[in-house]
Amino acid sequence: MKKIKLLLLFLFVSITAFAADEKAAAPVTPAQAGLGLNQSEILIIILLVFAVVLLLVSVTLLNAFKVMYQEQLNPTPYTKPVKEPVLDYDSWLKQQPVKPSIWTKLLSLRPIEEEKDLVIDHAHDGIKELNNPVPAWFNFLFYGTMIFATAYLFYYHIGGYGDLQDQEYENEMARAKIEKTAYLEKSANTIDERSVKFDNTPTVLEEGRTVFTTNCVVCHGDKGQGIIGPNLTDEYWLHGGSINNVFKTIKYGVPEKGMISWEKNLNPKQISAVANFILSLKGSNPAGAKAPQGEKYEAKDLKDNEMKTPTDSVNQANVTKK
Repeated sequence: MKKIKLLLLFLFVSITAFAADEKAAAPVTPAQAGLGLNQSEILIIILLVFAVVLLLVSVTLLNAFKVMYQEQLNPTPYTKPVKEPVLDYDSWLKQQPVKPSIWTKLLSLRPIEEEKDLVIDHAHDGIKELNNPVPAWFNFLFYGTMIFATAYLFYYHIGGYGDLQDQEYENEMARAKIEKTAYLEKSANTIDERSVKFDNTPTVLEEGRTVFTTNCVVCHGDKGQGIIGPNLTDEYWLHGGSINNVFKTIKYGVPEKGMISWEKNLNPKQISAVANFILSLKGSNPAGAKAPQGEKYEAKDLKDNEMKTPTDSVNQANVTKK
């Protein structure tokens, strides 16, 4: 056995030394794509893996040889098998250990053989009462609800880690408000001359005032009285006086009259806001207002949403009506 061990050790050392020599003598080559290993390094790895496998096989064979050698030195005596009597099925079944099933454990069922141990010492008309244990599932639910109630009380009422219903309602309303604002912000940029609506809320009018002051006062004046452009505070309009007409006029402009298109400078929300602000100027009658131009706007006109043909001034009848 000593010779076998020395032979295996010598074989392993020889392979390891050969691998080391190959690594030392391998020329330096540029790294290859992938793992970055050259052919010499791959060969060394293969040899090392082969050496490990060979070592494991050798150890296994060595253990087998040890068992065979020990058996030769101390052979196991032969024992004649004992012949056991053949049992019928019922006898064999009684000898098998009985393990209660999960269902039996869950319902706390007892075998019928143990009924005499469960009888309570009182009877009525020959009827006996059994002291059956409470089912395990009932105990599990009962104690589970107690544990849950204790944890719930501590988490929500004592520790204050969770939000109660009132606080959850307030949080949900706050989230809904944020989501509504985001939705309105997103939907506001999809407004066009067909879907725009009149809105005189303070927020919209203030935003429209800012846009008007920044972009419109040069032609229409700071109060909408009109300078180069027409007066925006009276009832007469060159291109229609509904929210749809005003939005369309601002969006596409009137190039033949010198008004540029604001479609590329303002988003739909800003155009809607400034259109609503312009409509809010009606009847303000600022000082130095420009003379009326266009046609008098009638809110019930069925052609209200159509672009009107540009006109320079109103006729005498319209001026008289105003």
